[in-house]
Amino acid sequence: MKKDMQLNDNDIAILKDNQYKGIQKKTLSDEQLELIYRKKWFKIWVPKSLGGLELNLVEGLVLLEDLAYWDGGFAWTTTLCAGANLFVGFIDTTVGDDIFAAKEVCFGGSGQVSGVAEREGTGYRLKGIWKYATGAPHLTHFTLNARIQEAGQPVFDKDGNPLVKSFFVNRDDVLIHYDWDTFGLEATASHSFSLNDVFAYESQSFSIDASRTTRGEYLYQYPFMPFAELTLLVNFMGMYHRFIDLVEKLFIVRSNESKWDPVESKAAFKILDTLQQNYLDKRKTIMALAEHSWKNLYDKGDNSSLFERIATESRNFVAEIVTNITKVYPYTGIAGAAKDNEINIIFRNVFTASQHKLLQKNANNR
Repeated sequence: MKKDMQLNDNDIAILKDNQYKGIQKKTLSDEQLELIYRKKWFKIWVPKSLGGLELNLVEGLVLLEDLAYWDGGFAWTTTLCAGANLFVGFIDTTVGDDIFAAKEVCFGGSGQVSGVAEREGTGYRLKGIWKYATGAPHLTHFTLNARIQEAGQPVFDKDGNPLVKSFFVNRDDVLIHYDWDTFGLEATASHSFSLNDVFAYESQSFSIDASRTTRGEYLYQYPFMPFAELTLLVNFMGMYHRFIDLVEKLFIVRSNESKWDPVESKAAFKILDTLQQNYLDKRKTIMALAEHSWKNLYDKGDNSSLFERIATESRNFVAEIVTNITKVYPYTGIAGAAKDNEINIIFRNVFTASQHKLLQKNANNR
């Protein structure tokens, strides 16, 4: 049994009891959300002064991996919403402090540049449609990226590129398109959303740039790209670890029943042993990189080479996870093909998560 440092037996029971309910509802259940709000998991990266947990990078990664071990869809939603709540460190404090002090605050949205923001007086007029807003049904605010226009003409930055800004808007200003229909991560409810002629003040725009943080906590000095890479990666790691543990239990049961062909059994256990060692080795590498880069942040060290390694290692590990699960999955039989079997749920979750562009090995993400 996996030992969890930040989850008690009651937490785990709620996660296990509600996993399939979230899949059926295609959104997190009321019990799952109540647990999140009670444990402040959407506020992992929010300062304690605003009612958050204010975990450091490594503490947060360990928690997210633990959550993903028990329920990948739940953890993915928590990761993306908590990651969007990190934006508290880049939003005007005169606005952000009131918003993020709320118990159930939940930011989320899209990183795509899919709309326009027309300059108008003291703000912007927003219009467009954005895809894949994780946790859309329970978001309190939606975040988005839009190209800036003035008098109907695009505005360019000093390098001649179209000027893009990030914004957040209240959920009351948003139309949610309930179009998330995938074979995995169903509970993440990552629906599209649109805005039509919504006004946003300048204080509703922000930039995820350590040099432009509005708060003094160290976490907001950590570059967002390696932060996003690590937080998504630990979701894969947690699901991978759980998959390995469940497959091992299945193999042991089948071996004890003496119905398994010895040659096939030996081959299956050999593959499983490779997966177990792969997880341990790669996890050690990733956590060491995270710890080193976090320490460097305090010590004012140069993290450039570490960030490059995080980018490479995270994408390589996700590719290996997908490949390794594919290798062992055929040995799980009909049990692994049953939709309500946790092995099948994890299989679907991992392959749906692998479609996220950030950690795809050959995608141009940087």
